[in-house]
Order: sequence, then C-alpha cells, then structure tokens
Amino acid sequence: MAGMSSARVRLALTAQLLLAAALYTVGAARSGWGNAYYAAAAQAGSVSWHAFWFGALDPAGGITVDKPPASLWLMGASVRLFGLSPQAVLWPQAVCGVGAVWVLYLTVRRHAGAAAGLLASGILALTPVVTLMARYDNPDALMTLLLVGAAYATTRAVDRDRGGLAWVVVAGGLVGTAFLTKQIQALLVLPALVAVLMWAGPGSVVRRLGRAVAGGAAVVVAAGWWVLLVLSTPVSQRPFIGGTSTSSIWELTVGYNGLGRLNGSGANGTHAASYGRLFGGSADEAGWLLPAALLLLVAAAVVTRHDPRRDPRRAGLLLWGGWLLVVGVVLSSLRGIYHSYYTVELAPAVAAVVAIGGSAVWAARGQVRWANGVLMAVVAGTGVWACALLFVQPAWTVLAVPVVACASVVGVVALALDGRGGFGTATRRLAATAGLVAALAAPATWSVATAASVHQGANVQAGPGVTELGTEAGIVPGTRVPVAVADLVAAGAAGHEWAAVMTGRYAAQVQLASGAPVRMLGGFTGTDPDPSLAAFQDLVAAGRVHYLLVEASSLRSRPDTTAGQITAWAVRGFPQRQYQGWLVVDLTAASLAVAGS
Repeated sequence: MAGMSSARVRLALTAQLLLAAALYTVGAARSGWGNAYYAAAAQAGSVSWHAFWFGALDPAGGITVDKPPASLWLMGASVRLFGLSPQAVLWPQAVCGVGAVWVLYLTVRRHAGAAAGLLASGILALTPVVTLMARYDNPDALMTLLLVGAAYATTRAVDRDRGGLAWVVVAGGLVGTAFLTKQIQALLVLPALVAVLMWAGPGSVVRRLGRAVAGGAAVVVAAGWWVLLVLSTPVSQRPFIGGTSTSSIWELTVGYNGLGRLNGSGANGTHAASYGRLFGGSADEAGWLLPAALLLLVAAAVVTRHDPRRDPRRAGLLLWGGWLLVVGVVLSSLRGIYHSYYTVELAPAVAAVVAIGGSAVWAARGQVRWANGVLMAVVAGTGVWACALLFVQPAWTVLAVPVVACASVVGVVALALDGRGGFGTATRRLAATAGLVAALAAPATWSVATAASVHQGANVQAGPGVTELGTEAGIVPGTRVPVAVADLVAAGAAGHEWAAVMTGRYAAQVQLASGAPVRMLGGFTGTDPDPSLAAFQDLVAAGRVHYLLVEASSLRSRPDTTAGQITAWAVRGFPQRQYQGWLVVDLTAASLAVAGS
C-alpha cells in the first residue's frame, strides 16, 4: 500500500467512511431510546433553552444528568431540527463515530503516511466498542471525536517548523470541550499531548513550554465557561446538579466523576482494582489488538531510537503510545463505577499504535534482523488471541475462527518465506494481506454482531445479543412503562409544571413515553437529596406536581433517602391506584392524612 496513488487513497478512505456510516446507523432505531436517561434530557433541551444549557432531565429544570451537557447539546439540537425520534437521538453519535475515523486517518497520515493512516482508521472503524458507542446515546462518541481532534491539532502544531501556537490552542480547546462530555476522563490524554509538544515541538525548551502553557489555558477556558455559568447562577434559578449531595459542580467533577471513580468513594461504591480487566472482561470491547499494540510499541520505539527528535514517526509513537499507557493504567486502576465501554477512549490509541508501529517495523525488516520475527509474533499472537475472544461468548461469530486461524498461518508462513529472501513482491503482498485479515476479521465480525443487537440501559456491551426488543402487552414499546400510566401522565400534564415525579432513572422513560415533563427524584440512582421533603411538600401545595409514580423495582424500599421519604409521605397521605405493578399517587386529590405528617 506504500505506493498507493492519491486517487486510490481517496477511494479507499471514502469506502471506509461509507462502510462505517452504514455500520453505525443501519437498524440503530431497534434500540429505541438507547439510554433513556440521556434521551430524556435531549428531549427536554429541545423544548427548553434553560434545560438545554444546564443539561436538565426535564423541561422545567428540576435536576441535571450526572455529566456536563456537551453531548446533550448535540442531541438536543438534532431533536429540535428533526423532531423527537430514536434516529434524531442516536444518529448524532454515528456522525461522531464516522468523524473520529476520518480525523484519525488525517492524524496518522501525518505521522507515517497514507497507508498507515488507512490502516489506523480501518482498525478504529471496526473496533466493537466504537461501533457500540456510535449506535448509543452516551457522551462517549462525542468525547472520542473531540480527543482525536485534539491529537490532530497537536500533530499539526508539532509538524510546523515555526509557530504552531494556534494549533496548540485548538488542541486545548478541543480537550476542554471534551471535558464538558465526561469531565476528568477526557483529561487522561493530556500527559501524552504535553509530552509530544515538549519533546517533538519546534523551538527552544522555553518556547515549547510556553506553547504548552497556552494550550493548558485553552483547556481551562473551553471547559471553564460552562462551569462559570453554573457557579454564577443562583442555586434557586438552576437545576440541582445530579450525582451530588450539595448541587455543586465541583463535587460532581472531583467527586462523583473524579476521585469517586478512581477510589470508589461516595456513591460510586468500592471495588477491587482489576489490572487484568483490559485483557479479561473488557477485552472484547477494544482489546482485540491490544497485545499487538503493546508489542509493536516497544519494537517500533527500538527501531526508531536513532531518529531525529522531531521525526514524525517518533512523535506519533510518543503521542499514541503515551495515550495508550496512561488511559490503560487509569482504567485498570478504577475502584469505583466501571463500565467496559469506557475502553472506547483506548480505541484510537490502539489503532494508531498498531498502524504506526507496524509500518515502522515492516520498513525496518531489511536493516533489523529481528523485525520480521516481531511481525510473525504479532500475526500469530493476534490470531490466537482473537480466536480465544471469539469463543468467550459462543454465537454465530465463532464462524470467523477458521478465517482468522487460516489467515494467521498463511501470514506467518509468508513472512517466514519473505524473511529468507528471493520470493519477491508477491510474497510480501500475501504476508500483508493475510496479516490484515488475521487482525481485522474477528473485531469486524464482533462489530457486525454489535450492530445487529439491541442496546438499552446503563451498562451496554459490544458483541452478539438480543436482536429485537421484547415488549409485554400493555407496555409502551422500548420502555418499562405501562400504556395506561403513560396516557394518564400525558392527560394530567395541563396546568402543572411536572405531570409526574418518580424516583431514579425510570422517570426518563415515563417522560419519553408520555411526552410530558417528569421530574426525577434523587437523580439517576435515586440517592441525590433533591428535592428535600419540605421543598416537595411546597411543590405539592402550590399545585406544581400532579402524580407521584412508584415502579416495583424502584428505590421505594430506601427510607434513608430523600426520595424514599417523599414516597412514604405521599403514599401515606394521598389516594393511589395500581397499573400493572405501578403505583400512581394523585397529589392533587384531597389529602388523606397530610396535616401534621
């Protein structure tokens, strides 16, 4: 591929992007709202600018999601333009996924040429966790695009012989904006970006340091304007900050989405760190080529050790290798809430390291005796690893095992023959083709299985699964909400700020099912102290809430929470009816025993 013409490169890239778009969009609506928690916030933002800017879960702005709202702005804008539908909520994620594939190509091409760029973008496009997040309404797809964009801007800054300050500022701005998707997680790439600026950037050390400081300032500005907006708005005039106990954006940043994830403090719960999780339970998300990436990173670092300081390949290895190691170590160290799809942040680095490292080792075969052996080990090891992962969750995907196994054997044999010399271009092409099939067939199959499956809830995973939503009779499709409850809430919305309130994340499903504003008590987990019992009683007295809903599997049994206290007070004091296991309490009816309660 090294001799590909520009026309063939454009054709190959276009084909990649079109195939990625199809993989990320076809049948996505089968998943309904995906994560209804974020879909409801997008719905709220589409009808209320107040809810839009703060990332509130309901149009009246009762409480925010437990993340900053950047991804909600994207989805909310889509819903404003195209109306509320699963496609309007989910397809912006697909746009982010395709965008990340394209920008990674542009970045790696600058490090190691067009062929390596195509390899990196192809690997990223077919990584199962990327497919998963591009078909799901979590903030991860936008975060990934912004961080890959920051890597591209950093590469442009390093490539320039003079200046580059503007590109450094762009990189910082993109990282700061990524902070507004998932906060601290987005900052994990900063050590790698700074290392590249300081090592491979033009000018003296002082000038390089100055550019890095300017980039850091850009991060603060891009992330800080929204934080300042929240801080400068009186608590009484904005939603409660979900995921906190004090409605503090600092608590959300440093606590729930920061140290709480790392050490398990607060609402995150403490779990044992798992330094093997990237090779264990999370391996089938982004780990198909992780062993190959680590081996190629070391080999390529040795091969390029005598290259100039500003050599593009060395800069690429430092950038993506640093990204891979820092993010990998942090994800492995988490003792709080952990979901396997967090590994989407690893995917661009794995793809780039394999492409840049592989091209460097391949090019060194004529000068370095052991280079061919490394490539043989990569092809053989990747084949064995991929087959093992395919057997972890037996399904139709095991049909890829013979393909991977045969390609691995052919690749190793062709490399061995080529290493002896005298077999010419045909053998090298066979080795390269077989190696690509061995590397990509398994994750491609897993990605297709991911695209064919339904994904809903808070903890989704890539790979084969349920392919159609099963809905009981009398339940709104794609939710747990009885049709009778949704109709009752919709009919009772007029004249009330909130048609209903409900503890925890299923309030989002009620809002989507009914189209009426529903306030979530206690945030996602139902444990946030919002609103207080006294504040809720004032809302009821003012006629601002119509119904309180209780679902059988909700947190009704948690009397130690504010939401539990509210539920107990309402059930004790107002009339109620049952609908398929759901309790509907009419807060506008005559009180049964409210006085003095």
